[in-house]
Amino acid sequence: MIIPRVPVQHRRLLPDHRLSGPTPWVIAILMMLTLLAAAAGVGLARSANAIGDAIAGRVTVQIVTANPVTRAQQAAALRRAAAAQPFVLSARSVEPEELQATLGQWFGSTEGDDPVLKSLPLPALVDIDFVGEDRAGPMRALRTLVAREAPGARIIPHAEWLGPVARLIRSLAWIAGGMVVLMALASAAVVIMTARAALGTHYATIEMLHLIGATDRQITRLFQRRIAIDTAYGILLGSLVAAAILLLIGWQWSGVTSGLATTASLGPGGWALLLALPLLAIALAALTARQTLLAALKKIL
Repeated sequence: MIIPRVPVQHRRLLPDHRLSGPTPWVIAILMMLTLLAAAAGVGLARSANAIGDAIAGRVTVQIVTANPVTRAQQAAALRRAAAAQPFVLSARSVEPEELQATLGQWFGSTEGDDPVLKSLPLPALVDIDFVGEDRAGPMRALRTLVAREAPGARIIPHAEWLGPVARLIRSLAWIAGGMVVLMALASAAVVIMTARAALGTHYATIEMLHLIGATDRQITRLFQRRIAIDTAYGILLGSLVAAAILLLIGWQWSGVTSGLATTASLGPGGWALLLALPLLAIALAALTARQTLLAALKKIL
């Protein structure tokens, strides 16, 4: 039982003031940081997985022929030829308007009729997605196909330039997970120090209880209840603050509609983990307090 039942008359042996000591406040801060780190880790991990899935089997063929008519013809011919191949899932020509809109974000212009953007010699791009997980065979076949339909074109695997980004995001997710573990250990250390301090403060009460026949387990339940309640108050307070921060960030994040930021989300599993963490923290605190108290009481006798 996380918070053991203790008779009312026995509870009066210990002071019963909510949030009176430093322990609930320290636990609240650690719980808030733990939930924020866990949310960041889940969001980063999902973002890295989404990027990995998106770039795993996608390449872009860049056709840079100087003649715009020939460039468009080669792009159309390559798209049709690639779409007919069994190893190709889909083939799509990137429209010039889409390229201009993307470049407009860097040039500070979103107008489709911008003369500067229209004067730029833009290459023709064909996005190709492979079927299955095998990449070596389809890549060799695609090079042969590109050499035939669009000589001089360049094949750009998305994994070459987005792969390092996905690995960086995944590393940051592991760091966030490590921070969660460290803060859980710090919370356990706080509980251990609180349990030992409680025994030292109420040493006379413990001796009196021993004299009237109380066992170590009975005394442990009394102190465990007090520590578990204080810890639960701190965890609840920290969880509420973390929830408010996450809701604020989520509300602001909802306005982000482009870039890698759109791939970061918690998902049902992430929210379930965040909801389970406070309960796991209370259970860990109660178990840590119980083991610490039992070990310390054995040394007293």
